[in-house]
Amino acid sequence: MSDKNTIAKQATDKIGPLISQTKSIFDPSALRLSQNYSEATGVKKLVTTIPVRKPNKQDFIRVHQDPAFRLETAILELKEERESYLVSPDLWPDLSGELTPKVLFTAINRQKVLFLWPIRLPSEEGRHDEWNASALEAATMAQKDWIRISANMNLGAYEVFQSSGSLSEPEWPDIDFTKILETAFKGRYITDLEHPALRRLRGEV
Repeated sequence: MSDKNTIAKQATDKIGPLISQTKSIFDPSALRLSQNYSEATGVKKLVTTIPVRKPNKQDFIRVHQDPAFRLETAILELKEERESYLVSPDLWPDLSGELTPKVLFTAINRQKVLFLWPIRLPSEEGRHDEWNASALEAATMAQKDWIRISANMNLGAYEVFQSSGSLSEPEWPDIDFTKILETAFKGRYITDLEHPALRRLRGEV
């Protein structure tokens, strides 16, 4: 073998392994998002929509333990529209027959969707139907464990199922309860008797 061929072979022998060790630009490990992607890119997820609803029957949920993240208040429900409205306390005497006393719990599911869970409170006489009594019990359990609820029509109450896995604690968004209420009831806070929702209730529109 000539000296020229020998030198070429030696160069190839040295460069070959280096080429084989070079990662492809499509290597999944290089393209995978890191756990702190939002922090690394300077992006912060904003909470712009917060539903007011009971948990979906297939959702495992948690309820915020801090009492500052719940509210006992008067709610106006328009059942045909499936809408709930917060009402200014100044109007409570005028709307006493239309309002329902409820507690709003701050809750979150495994998909990190934040929502307010409204549950009817017992009457002044302490009476409470089984549906709402079982929902309140479930909300209390959800402060410490991941649970899901399912309506049992024969039982006339909610059944509660606790997660059997070792699920991590919920990641609550960095948002205070005032902002949660503001976001959840955006456009649905009644401050005067001429509010469109009240006019619909009176049959004026």
